[in-house]
Amino acid sequence: MTTPFVSGRFVSRLLLVAVLVLCRDADAHSWHRHAEPGGAERSAAHEETSGQANVARAEPDATEAGHAVPVNVFRLTADRPARGAATSPSIIDAFTPFVERGEIAIRQDDRWLYVESHGVPDHPLMVGIRTWQQQVPLPQPYVGENAWQIPIKPVPAANPQSTRNAFLRGAIAVAVNGIPIFNPLNNRGEDSFAIGELDTFGGHCGRADDYHYHQPPVHLEQQVGKGMPIAYALDGYPIYGFTEPDGSRPRSLDVFNGHETPELGYHYHATTTYPYLNGGFHGEVIEKDGQVDPQPRAQPRRESLRQLPGARIVSFTSPAADTKRLVYEVGGREGSVEYTLRDNGSVLFTYIDPNGVKTSEEVHERRGGGGGRQGSNGQRGGEQRGGGERGRGQKKNGPVQQQQLQQQRGGRQRMERGPSVPEPPTRPGRSAAPPSRSARLEVSSSAIGGDGQLPAEFTCDGAGVSPPLAWSGAPAGTASYALSLWHDSPDGVKSYWVVHGIPASVTALPKAATGIGVEGLNGRRRTGYDPMCSRGPGSKTYHVSIYALSKTARLPADGVTRDDLLQAIDGAVLAEGQLTFTYTR
Repeated sequence: MTTPFVSGRFVSRLLLVAVLVLCRDADAHSWHRHAEPGGAERSAAHEETSGQANVARAEPDATEAGHAVPVNVFRLTADRPARGAATSPSIIDAFTPFVERGEIAIRQDDRWLYVESHGVPDHPLMVGIRTWQQQVPLPQPYVGENAWQIPIKPVPAANPQSTRNAFLRGAIAVAVNGIPIFNPLNNRGEDSFAIGELDTFGGHCGRADDYHYHQPPVHLEQQVGKGMPIAYALDGYPIYGFTEPDGSRPRSLDVFNGHETPELGYHYHATTTYPYLNGGFHGEVIEKDGQVDPQPRAQPRRESLRQLPGARIVSFTSPAADTKRLVYEVGGREGSVEYTLRDNGSVLFTYIDPNGVKTSEEVHERRGGGGGRQGSNGQRGGEQRGGGERGRGQKKNGPVQQQQLQQQRGGRQRMERGPSVPEPPTRPGRSAAPPSRSARLEVSSSAIGGDGQLPAEFTCDGAGVSPPLAWSGAPAGTASYALSLWHDSPDGVKSYWVVHGIPASVTALPKAATGIGVEGLNGRRRTGYDPMCSRGPGSKTYHVSIYALSKTARLPADGVTRDDLLQAIDGAVLAEGQLTFTYTR
């Protein structure tokens, strides 16, 4: 049996933010998990099925099998919010079983129910994934101001919003065990279940090593009962399983998988076909940068990794306290990732690749969003997004890439990553040298003065056109240029402008540039320049990265994101430069 683990520091942090009450006897409320009939055969069936629901979910009329086994879990309890006119009893009752087991804490104010958790569920994890980005589940600090927030009084939206090809970042719901549920479509718009990204419980890990579901966690009915919600959408409406509380099939579901009944009011249901759970928001939500706002952010400890082709996860176990071991297969050969969460907050990783080569590294908690891998020269490497669901295009170290990087460094078998080392301060409005390139470009803008401020003309407060840019210092052999305008926020890197295929003969872009190179998608998944529109007040820092490339990147004519660009130009960058500026509202 697999159990979650947390560090002593993390438990202390959770306990500080929870309102402690008398813990009930562990035997009185031990979480019983039921063995899956069929075992490996069931996992195989999951892999071969693309159009069906997650096979680990409890289908209607399914019979529980196996015997109950008490689970030794870390316990966290909190005062149960008082019921009253402002609070629906069902939302409290839905989360209470997991409060009583010490896995989550809940609190409330007049507007929100706050759900705190460490982000690692107590059920088997990762097994069955066959499209793996090399992430593993690590505890997350969803506590205090970083807790999940669910509206206590959901308000029907005048214009309900669909999640089809929208809200592709972050969560759209929270399961009653405190685990976030992301859009069933990944951040590329693909069905995560259909392409093999999910384990047998409908989840996987994002680029911050944050575990979350993409399928409705109907298995939670075993703990809360079939008449209770299994999750709440971030608009405040509950999500039930495949049936109504009386066991009947739901009738007349709308396009969002929801309907209204006299007994429950409006609510969503899980289904075995897309959209699987809430396919949109019947209630009011605020969309910001492609996700519901507000919501917590995951805390990355290591840099995001790229997909390991052909890998399939076959086991995930706990060989020792605070230690996890993931085993995967590639071409009939096994590799593994074993990691231990230490009391000082660091995580020690040991990788054994399919060739039997063993390497290790220690990663530490990061302070704030972004930051890159600390390499042997002590500098930060490249642009880096914060926690959450990863996209394509991040070349980082993993079970296989780790070995290659260390061979380049003279065969050193142990690397250590310390806390992110800040780059030397860059004067706003001036070009910054890339931290890891021998050649660099000088990047400037005639619109940015000595104060380093971007004029309002280029933001949502003005005309919202792109600023003029110029660069110099490209080395011989430059075949084309690419551009990325970005901002490193606590929620991760936000992309405002992507351009590739800029001819080598071009060393400047005019104001409101069009028709030079190929424009990609910004963070709002729209083609072209996205004018900065900080919620303010205050000053925010932004960067323009220009890349001199040895070849023109092979990219599609449209739909290219910043991550797509970074992946495509990997290995072809001859030089790069950054222009840093600020924008104040």
